[in-house]
Amino acid sequence: MDFFTPIVDDPFAFGQIAAANALSDCFTMGAQPITGLNLVAFPCAEGLDVLGRILEGGAGKMREAGAVILGGHSVDDPEPKYGIAVTGTVDPRKMITNRGARPGDKLILTKKIGTGIITNLTKSVNSLRKAARGLFGGDGRLRDGVFEEAVASMITLNQKASRLMVEAGARACTDVTGFGLMGHLHNVMEASGARARVWFSRVPQFEDLLPHAIPGTAGGGERNRHWTRDFVSYRPGVDASMQALLNDAQTSGPLLIAVEPSKAEALVAEMRKAGVTAAAVFGEVAEGPAGTIEVEA
Repeated sequence: MDFFTPIVDDPFAFGQIAAANALSDCFTMGAQPITGLNLVAFPCAEGLDVLGRILEGGAGKMREAGAVILGGHSVDDPEPKYGIAVTGTVDPRKMITNRGARPGDKLILTKKIGTGIITNLTKSVNSLRKAARGLFGGDGRLRDGVFEEAVASMITLNQKASRLMVEAGARACTDVTGFGLMGHLHNVMEASGARARVWFSRVPQFEDLLPHAIPGTAGGGERNRHWTRDFVSYRPGVDASMQALLNDAQTSGPLLIAVEPSKAEALVAEMRKAGVTAAAVFGEVAEGPAGTIEVEA
């Protein structure tokens, strides 16, 4: 289950993102989602039209995933929140966990990272668009279309990538969400008793974010950087902006997959063919202290 406050101004898109985010916990295990229960906190004074659009967006994503909404629970709350508790099924003999990575395995990401930076810098209490116009004037402006690209990424289910990794025999998987790429990769390496090596230049990322990475990760991303510094070492050339992006808190982010090296490039090719266009090998698993990560430029 997962739920959170709005990160976009469109209620329908918010519902889609929240559902896609909750469904990813099934997809990381190679599971098929079956049912969902809505979790709603909403100000009654806002009216049912907005809430209806949120729920419509969530229900649509559940149907796309082959699951249904059975019901849910709501409370009156001045700050809107929405999410879903998802139930799925998986064959225990084929279930993929976060603790099967082995030295030599290649690491794959299935979406670009940087959604936290983009949404943090474009949202305000009343209007994301109004905030974007105020924050990004002159040389500091985000690339045109990057906000829409980020929303499209967050709305996209990780279902295709999940199916393909199961067929390829992936050894471990998690999804990248609030703890950022470094935090979630640490969890996989710690559970697997191994060390990770990452090449920043190969990490799928939204274009032109580095100038905005440090201010865009204030809050959650900044806390992630402080937490991960105990187990992440950055080689010369990996500057503070790069480190900020790697620790950016994601919403409905990519799958992070460990697969044996002989299958990695073929899996990436199959994913791209299926429409998972950002899929890329960005690192590898190595011998070393459990949970540690080394990042090269």
